[in-house]
Amino acid sequence: MTDLLSSMAEARQRFMDLVAEVRPELHRYCTRMTGSVFDGEDVVQDTLAKAYYALAELDAPPPLRPWLFRIAHNTAMDFLRRYEHRKVDASAEIEVVADMASSSDRDDRGPEGARVEAALEVFAALPPVQRSALALKDVLGLSLEEAADTMETTVAAVKAALVRARSNVAKTTAQPSIQAGDALRLRGYANLFNARDWDGLRALFGEETKLDVVSRYQRRGPSAPNYFTQYARLAPEEDLRADAGWVDGVPAIAVFRPASSTRPAYFIRLDWRDGRIAQVRDFRYVPYIGGDASFTAAH
Repeated sequence: MTDLLSSMAEARQRFMDLVAEVRPELHRYCTRMTGSVFDGEDVVQDTLAKAYYALAELDAPPPLRPWLFRIAHNTAMDFLRRYEHRKVDASAEIEVVADMASSSDRDDRGPEGARVEAALEVFAALPPVQRSALALKDVLGLSLEEAADTMETTVAAVKAALVRARSNVAKTTAQPSIQAGDALRLRGYANLFNARDWDGLRALFGEETKLDVVSRYQRRGPSAPNYFTQYARLAPEEDLRADAGWVDGVPAIAVFRPASSTRPAYFIRLDWRDGRIAQVRDFRYVPYIGGDASFTAAH
């Protein structure tokens, strides 16, 4: 049994090494599809899990990048169908409107396309198929043919979706806000972290607190607070600083490395119940999230 588990762990690590280079791009795409760097990482995790198990069923490995993007697209669409409040008929979005398609024959990025690196609210306001076309073409730089292959549709349909998306891109973004209680709790966590008061942080955990160190391990209950033992070892060497705020409108802790840095190295999400931490999601080991996120400190 030990040999089997070791073999499975080695196989998984080989797969993770194989996809490491494309993973940040997958996250970039999934983030724009979901409107959240955190939900985007969830979709990436689901995508990689599906790909890992699907490989065992294939006679020969497919071209990795386009194959992963097709899985990511379908996984993101499933996510949106389950969780989006605005009900969008994705099949209707894929219909080709001849005059719109012809007007998008120019294959270069338009002025709207050049600004799609803006806040994720821009993407969240678009129907899913428009999000996908805009993210693939204008953010990731795929050709129309590659975008159509990823979305499993036609080039004409991608062109039509791009015209709609570019005309719908908002030029203003909503101002995020933090509930007073959330801000107070987040600042308390950040203050304890910066004071290296690991016992104080452990005391915030409940009996059934869930811990997810994303892409590494998960714990629940009495073993979860041991997570701070690792931080106690690493913090002096890494010169870390925590700050409370929001990431694209979502309350979170930003961790800066070194402490003097002005750009977060990674983020920590906290969910609370009855004044105690119910769940921790630490994104330390997926630092590429920082490149896709906009952090605003809570003052």
